[in-house]
Amino acid sequence: MSASVGPTSTESDVHHAASEPEHSDEALLELRGIKAAYGSIEVLHGVDLTVPVGKVVALLGPNGAGKTTTLHVACGLMQPTTGSVLIAGRDVTGAKPEDLARLGVTTIPEGKGVFPNLTVRENLLMATYAGVSMKHVEEVAYQQFPRLKERRGQLAGTLSGGEQQMLAMARGLAVNPAILLLDELSMGLAPLIVEELYGLVVDIARSGTSILVVEQFARTVLGVADIAAIMVNGSIRRVGSPDDVEHELSAAYLGG
Repeated sequence: MSASVGPTSTESDVHHAASEPEHSDEALLELRGIKAAYGSIEVLHGVDLTVPVGKVVALLGPNGAGKTTTLHVACGLMQPTTGSVLIAGRDVTGAKPEDLARLGVTTIPEGKGVFPNLTVRENLLMATYAGVSMKHVEEVAYQQFPRLKERRGQLAGTLSGGEQQMLAMARGLAVNPAILLLDELSMGLAPLIVEELYGLVVDIARSGTSILVVEQFARTVLGVADIAAIMVNGSIRRVGSPDDVEHELSAAYLGG
């Protein structure tokens, strides 16, 4: 499958939807009947998932459940074998990652995703290629993460794990995303840092940005999620409020 997404009205539609969080039932990202495979091995088996405007959706499940693959399909890094990806109601199945990025899809991958041999400021400079000014990038970054201002001349690879995650998030937020895709935000970080980062996730969603967060450690995200989906063996087992699905988590992780 292939698709081309140029600078059409979809881009303004996506950001318009994100700027109106009161339309909380409006879907910004939809995955419909997604199947995906690595070679001949199918790993996603008809995944249906919706991320409404201004909501935090947590995709939970044990290691190897297919969560990151789902994220890769959503951001264009992997093409589904069947099914559809929709952004603000428009089918963008097969679109390239850079095309989806122009529509406001921003991904923060597992492992922070910073350039370790560049300084903090040089890492932030990368965001200007999306068409935003360095002044804006630094304003957003240092307002959200004052520690980054103190370390702006420091090599990113010498930052703590939490500070690297902050840098990755700052760079992503600087482009004013309509939807933010987070992969294992808590991985390898101290609980206090995780709490701080997820507090920011709540603030971002309140501003109208939709968020899909993949987490293996479910308890870290249930407190901030509006909707939780449990994925097991490449299929969505249950979708509901965090309270509704919490009692099923143990069974999902233990194979019950």
